Amino acid sequence: MSRSQSRRFPTYTTIIPRNTERGAAAVQTVLHKSTRVVTPESVTTLLSPGERARVDAAGEGCFVTLHRESVDEVLSDLRLRRASAVLVSVSHYASQQTPPVARVVREFPRVPAVALLTGSEVASSQALLSLGQQGVRALIDVRDARGWRELRRLITDERSETIERMAQNQLHIDLAGAPEDCLRFFDALFTAPTTVCTVRQLSRRLGVLASTLMSRFFRADLPAPKSYLAMARLVRAARLFENPGFSVAQVSTQLEYSSPQSFSRHTNTILQCSAVAFRRQYDGASMFEHMRNTVVIPYRQSLLVFHPLVVAPGWMGRDTPP
Repeated sequence: MSRSQSRRFPTYTTIIPRNTERGAAAVQTVLHKSTRVVTPESVTTLLSPGERARVDAAGEGCFVTLHRESVDEVLSDLRLRRASAVLVSVSHYASQQTPPVARVVREFPRVPAVALLTGSEVASSQALLSLGQQGVRALIDVRDARGWRELRRLITDERSETIERMAQNQLHIDLAGAPEDCLRFFDALFTAPTTVCTVRQLSRRLGVLASTLMSRFFRADLPAPKSYLAMARLVRAARLFENPGFSVAQVSTQLEYSSPQSFSRHTNTILQCSAVAFRRQYDGASMFEHMRNTVVIPYRQSLLVFHPLVVAPGWMGRDTPP
């Protein structure tokens, strides 16, 4: 096998403030092209000092590293959502007698754990087998340039496979042909940071008054904007709960609920179940399907002609475009 290829073992698979222009006869439209600022992913690592410098260089512009000395520190990063992947050096794991990483894989199965092969010592082979037995299913051989490119690709691919991106893509399919501002509203549900948890905050990001946004949904006989926002937040919560390492309290905090009790009241209001039952019944994909089948698909015909962000002068007496 060529050293330029990823080494494969039977137990492994390669995983790879709005502007306003007023005019007596002009209709203002607040359709802003959203500028997506891509921030690098953060990766938590268990590497040797020499390997850290090489990984830092390889990740420049693609990901940033959080170098840790222990599995407990790695788990802390994951619980606080500081990192979206874990890198474990095979040789460093062998030489330092690092505690088993099985707990990382067990508690955070949605976070890719990657074994990084930098040497060819016998001890490394034994450690590699041990990591495979503990559930680490991705191996990247970085003993030449191809491996480093593969590492960058893996991190980039993980970024594109988030529940938010999946939801956006599916909604663009469901609402193909809908006005741009309608699609922008649905995009905002999944691109807004988790600190956006009220319609007022969401409206500010969209450049429209909250009262105006709510009025437009009401006049179009659509569910209220808060219903869409509530569903989108639960989609994100369900994805987090796919990692057993997250407690109800931690998910509540990360999604800006005031308390676990508040989160449970939220699930009871929307889904008539407790937070514990919600965790048991839904994952991210199934919660998104529930959202589609409840507040998107039944209203598709209305949404295909809906303009939630178009602002008309008050004298026109209506909120639809001329």
